[in-house]
Amino acid sequence: FFVVVLSPPPHFFIAVGPLTITFNTLPTERTIISKNPYVQLGGLYSPPHCLARYKTAIIVPHRNREKQLRHLLYYLHPFLQRQQLQYRIYLIHQAGSGPFNQAKLLNIGVREAMKDDDWDCLLLHNVNLVPENDYNLYVCDEHYPKHMSSAIDKLQYSLPYWSFFGGVSALTPEHYMKMNGFSNTYWDRGGEHDDIAERIRLAGMKIVRTPLHLGRYKMMDLGQISGFAENAKKPAVLHTRTTWKDDGMNSLEFKVLAKQQHPLYTNISVDIGDPPMLPPLSKTQENKG
Repeated sequence: FFVVVLSPPPHFFIAVGPLTITFNTLPTERTIISKNPYVQLGGLYSPPHCLARYKTAIIVPHRNREKQLRHLLYYLHPFLQRQQLQYRIYLIHQAGSGPFNQAKLLNIGVREAMKDDDWDCLLLHNVNLVPENDYNLYVCDEHYPKHMSSAIDKLQYSLPYWSFFGGVSALTPEHYMKMNGFSNTYWDRGGEHDDIAERIRLAGMKIVRTPLHLGRYKMMDLGQISGFAENAKKPAVLHTRTTWKDDGMNSLEFKVLAKQQHPLYTNISVDIGDPPMLPPLSKTQENKG
């Protein structure tokens, strides 16, 4: 149920095309701010000389990824400005030291972003991925959810399996609500992106993909690569069919601890609670183990 989007770059922005991306030198926040004088407080940008045709919310879940964030912001702000988008970058920070839950953070980011504006597109973005071609348009497909990161360098610039939906994706608010968002139950493990691909199918939609030559991304290698690559080799075992209507945006619970507007982004720190406690093993189960 997958089709490829082959859309020529529109006439209303000046693109570079393939970009040179390196992570050798960590840019300072001051450097990034100086290179993006039109970015307003909170990481909000509107083209100064024209009316933007699209409004995109960039939603980045993270925890303790400051170096990766700086590299991402350094490349992403000018990338988006060359596409003449109106956009805001949201960082959704999970407070505490409990298991990380990226999918739940994305749900929170969508809910909080939609309070600020009527966004045309929700761009869900891994913090450690940087786009390599600015013809990769950060706008949504009108009809179906779009997988943007179709060619990641650490995955040999190819899809590891046919239903892969990890990394960077673009959905309209209507798409997102139609499939009840992401599951809230994926704690510190992979599988959430396979779950969302299945939700898309169950909701009667298809996935469109950015062509491989445009959907190229560099992944920052700071010690987390091997696990990602290993988890991405095959789809997770899912129970989505029985859970998707009750587990998602309609069951989302969290507490906003702080919402702060920084020069380059809006940071939302949240308490997402703890994963449910598993029942203790019975003596029979212990003996079997």
